[in-house]
Amino acid sequence: MSNNHPLQSNPLIARREIVGTTGMAALTGLASSVAGAGSQAPQKRPRLACCITFWGAPGSHADWILCKLMDGYWWQGAHTPSGVDIVSVYIHQLDTSVLGQKVCRAKNIPIYKTVGEAVTLGGKELAVDGVVIVGEHGDYPTDLKGHWLLPRWWMYQQVIRVFEQSKRSVPVFNDKHLSYNWDDAKWMFDKSRELNFPLTGGSSIPVYFRKPEIELAIDTPIRNSIVLGGASDEGGIFHCIDVLQAFVERRKGGETGVKAVQSIRGPETWKWVERNPWAGKLLDSVAANFKFRKGIFQENAQANVCVVEYNDGTKAAVIAARDVGWTYAGEIEGQKEPTIISMLGWPGPYAQYHASNAQPHWIVETMVSRKEPFNAERLLLSTGITNFYMESNWENGRYSAAGRRIETPVMNIRYRSTRGPQFSTKSRPPDVPYIRGFEK
Repeated sequence: MSNNHPLQSNPLIARREIVGTTGMAALTGLASSVAGAGSQAPQKRPRLACCITFWGAPGSHADWILCKLMDGYWWQGAHTPSGVDIVSVYIHQLDTSVLGQKVCRAKNIPIYKTVGEAVTLGGKELAVDGVVIVGEHGDYPTDLKGHWLLPRWWMYQQVIRVFEQSKRSVPVFNDKHLSYNWDDAKWMFDKSRELNFPLTGGSSIPVYFRKPEIELAIDTPIRNSIVLGGASDEGGIFHCIDVLQAFVERRKGGETGVKAVQSIRGPETWKWVERNPWAGKLLDSVAANFKFRKGIFQENAQANVCVVEYNDGTKAAVIAARDVGWTYAGEIEGQKEPTIISMLGWPGPYAQYHASNAQPHWIVETMVSRKEPFNAERLLLSTGITNFYMESNWENGRYSAAGRRIETPVMNIRYRSTRGPQFSTKSRPPDVPYIRGFEK
């Protein structure tokens, strides 16, 4: 989506009424693309290849995402049929992915032995209209620094090989961060620009239900920001960082890039907060918003903070916290009280509409429109901040709770967001059993 939001002139927020209009416009555009309008001939439904690490449980990301791309998803208060067809699957850890084997067998979707075969449908040339990479979950090791060594880059580079051999490319979605390694992530982003294909991905949380249902307007004069949420490991901190970037990219002047990143863990977290009163003030505001007692977050001895400094002087931090879902708090120039927006709860346990729903909608939108739903630079920055956060506590093989401040000139990335609101609104989905197409 590239159209400016109708209320972007509002210096603070875009209201719910316009969210509904924007959401309906997106749906109308998607329906027109898929089904045709008036005398236009119907457009062919995009055919997707899905390359995943593991599909062995209802709680796996592959199950959340692929089933919705096949069977539809919950969007803006109603079940929405999918606008794409999955025509091939590659599963890296196939032997333990029994659920995935059953689903593919029930849906008559072939499982290929290699990534290359999945995107060529066993031929020699690219034979699909889009690629979905879900490199999340499975039996993979972590390294000393806590990186989960998931083979996202490994699958992505094999897709790129087919693109280059076929001399054409198609949109790619990559779940969560691009890679645990900055150099690989930057290569992935650069290839999308070199080969001119839409790249999207990241966390599903920025497009989850919000309370209140508002979006920051373009050019909001944000001074400082925090995000509170589950941030105990690499995967958790990425969700929080991607939420942070989804808000701060809308600040006055646009994104200017990241100057430095630092990780501080344990009791040292609260010493940092004491030295930075702006963060303490925002923490207290979130506590008051949830009707918690003042100082409750500081009682968490296992807390950690990811400190982010931007090139334009904006400051931000992600702080581990419980019982607040994922909550953004922003200090905005000219506004007496912080703006606080929370993404709360799951519609579970593991029902047909559990977890990600808006994200599959935007995957479909990307594949149909061949346009990025948001700037892929945001995904790269979220990936980079996560990577340098994981590196910060380590130097020459030694760990320090108060990590080193890492200057990040490689993240001097500028762009200006023009997207409208993209999060779910209206009623939450019902808790209904999965409809699989086969018996247990």
